[in-house]
Amino acid sequence: MRAPHTERGRLVLVLCLAAAVTLFTATVPLLRGWFDLRVYYGTVDAWMHHGGHIYDYRVPGTTYGFTYPPFAALSMLPMAFVGLSTAIACALLLNLAAVSFVLWILIGPELRRYGWFGWALAACALALLEPVRDTFSFGQVNLLLLALVLTDAWLLSSGRGRFAGIGIGLAAAVKLTPAVFIGLLLIARRWRAAAVATAVAVAATLLAAWAAPGASRFYWAHALWDTNRVGRLDYVSNQSLQGVLARLAAPDDPSHAAWALAVLAVLAVWVWRTHRALRSGDWRAAFALTGLTACLISPITWVHHLVWLLPSFAVLVHARRLRLAAVLYAVLCSSVVWLWFDDASGIDGFLGSNTYVWITLGLLLWLPVGQPRADRLPLSQSASATTAPTANPAVPASTALAGQSGAAAAAVGTAVAPDRDTAGRSGRSEPTGVTRPAAVKPQSSSERASS
Repeated sequence: MRAPHTERGRLVLVLCLAAAVTLFTATVPLLRGWFDLRVYYGTVDAWMHHGGHIYDYRVPGTTYGFTYPPFAALSMLPMAFVGLSTAIACALLLNLAAVSFVLWILIGPELRRYGWFGWALAACALALLEPVRDTFSFGQVNLLLLALVLTDAWLLSSGRGRFAGIGIGLAAAVKLTPAVFIGLLLIARRWRAAAVATAVAVAATLLAAWAAPGASRFYWAHALWDTNRVGRLDYVSNQSLQGVLARLAAPDDPSHAAWALAVLAVLAVWVWRTHRALRSGDWRAAFALTGLTACLISPITWVHHLVWLLPSFAVLVHARRLRLAAVLYAVLCSSVVWLWFDDASGIDGFLGSNTYVWITLGLLLWLPVGQPRADRLPLSQSASATTAPTANPAVPASTALAGQSGAAAAAVGTAVAPDRDTAGRSGRSEPTGVTRPAAVKPQSSSERASS
């Protein structure tokens, strides 16, 4: 199937796709009722207006409350001065802005080439992706954090490296998982950016400690280490290594030693593959591999955390692995893991309930790294003097539309590539949020908490 060449034909195609996406979203996946946003709103409202403490608040009728670091609550304080409906509207606008920025970073040249038509196709594709639609429906902050991290990638690639690290530092202060990207900066020997990211994260944490000293003491001494505040480790939405082990050991606790060994193995693979990517100047793959690693090593990685896989899709499309990208996209749209919501035992349960973990592991091991020299974006001549990358076109949106799942390819395009010097050198887990209280349908069950 080829994309229509007339404006009228494109409009008809977009309207048909939008109708199909709306029908799918309204019937197949279950909406989450802004549950996490209601946690944030209730927490800051109780803190500011009712003399409550950040970690004492519970959503009425549930056992779930705020589990982010204190700086996250501090950054959400503006919600305390508006109504819940206004907070929901603002969250939607912020997530729309974040996803637009992420798309601009990953497939900016293609979007500019096809104008409104490219943006519309990308929006339809992302609306079907389970991690993205869950982020919107829960009122979560995942896309905002991804946008912060990719801001640093853009800064490094556009000659503004002196400001790089601020986005990663802020993201790490809101949640702990993005701190893995500081490790990427260290591996790449981007000492200044790593120092900036660390300083920003520490400064934000100290600011929160000054604003809420009691809450800060409680979080770092107790709440951080209590995963029960977030949800059950064996809940099917937990698509991390620890989730796999927990479902194997359920109803008992998983082995901490086994989890530690698995994390060390993943970190070793990440360092090896990231170093290989950086050595060949492939920063696209380096950032993608780090996002995959963050999802795997976090004790709890809910399905909506998998927005960190979006850079990996960009790498696949850039490497012309369109069929693979389309298949993985279709699986991540399917909500297939929920088939084992009630029982994850047996071989089928082990394989099926951990489907997204296998995808993440597979990408970590086999994501293409070391792009062909002719396809590389120009890198800087020195760590202090960078040049803006030349646009590197990905597959046109019309090609990416081949077949229903091909829309995925158009949504993930190519990523930016930060700089390196002339010698060739490259210059969760965190307890967080919650989920809906028990409901008839499994995806909105209180068995899982979101973060």
